[in-house]
Amino acid sequence: MFGYVAASVDELTEEQKQRWGSVYCGICAALGKQSGFVSRVVLRYDCAFLALLLMSLYEPPEALTPGRCIAHPLSQKPRISCQAVDYAAAMNLALGYYKALDDSADEGKLSAKALCKALEKPLAGVESAYGRQCAAIKSVLAELSRLEKEDCADADACAACFGRLLGEVFVWKQDRWADTLYRLGFSLGRFIYLADCHCDLERDRKSGAFNPYLRQSFSPTQRKSHLVMAMAAAMGAYEQLPLVRDKEILDNIIYSGVWLRIREENHA
Repeated sequence: MFGYVAASVDELTEEQKQRWGSVYCGICAALGKQSGFVSRVVLRYDCAFLALLLMSLYEPPEALTPGRCIAHPLSQKPRISCQAVDYAAAMNLALGYYKALDDSADEGKLSAKALCKALEKPLAGVESAYGRQCAAIKSVLAELSRLEKEDCADADACAACFGRLLGEVFVWKQDRWADTLYRLGFSLGRFIYLADCHCDLERDRKSGAFNPYLRQSFSPTQRKSHLVMAMAAAMGAYEQLPLVRDKEILDNIIYSGVWLRIREENHA
C-alpha cells in the first residue's frame, strides 16, 4: 500500500538528490541498528518523507557519516542520523511488522510469518517507546481487515480508516504541531489508500482481490477527483507548518512526487 510518497528525483538538484538519499540511507542504517538486516525488507521511501518533514519542523541535531551496505558494497554512501530519522525508522519497522502480521493472518503467507518472527523482538522496543502509534497501527489494520472481509463498498470509509493510522504515525510529539501533523497524515493516508485502489483496480478485477472501487460505479475521472481532493486537504495542512530547511524537497514530494506512480499506471 505504501510507495506513493517519494521524490520526483528528476526535478531535484544534485545537492537535493544527495540530501534526500542520505535521509533514506539514514533510515536504512537506523533500521539495521534497531533490528538487523531483515528489517530493511520493509524499508519504504514514504518514511523518508516523514523523517525529512520532522527534521524540517523540529530541526534536531544531525550527524552525517559515510557508510557501506549490502546494496552498495563498493562505495560509501552518506547517511544522516538524528532523532527524527530514528523515529521514522521505528515507524517503518512497526508498519512492516503489522502489515506482515495482517498478511499472515489473512492469506497465510509463509514469508509474512517468517518476517513477523524475525521482527518480534525489536518490535517490543518500538511498542514500549511508541505505544500510541503502534496501538493505532494494529487497530486500524484489524479494522481494514474486517472491512475487506465484509466486502465493503465504501472507499471513503476504508480510506479514512487508513488515514487515522497515518495521522497517528505523523504525530511524533504531543505539542503545538500535533493537530496539524495529524491532519496532514490523515489526508495523506486517505490519498495513499485511494491511490492504491485506483492503480490496482484492473489487477484486482482480474484476481478477485478486494477493492472498494470494484463495488462502485466510479469513472476514472471521478476516482481521480477523489485523489485530488485528498491531496488538497493534505496540502492545506502541510502549508500550515513553518518549514524552511529542505522545503524545496518536501514541496517536490507533496506537489509532484506523490503522483508519479499514478502517472506511470495511466501510461502502462
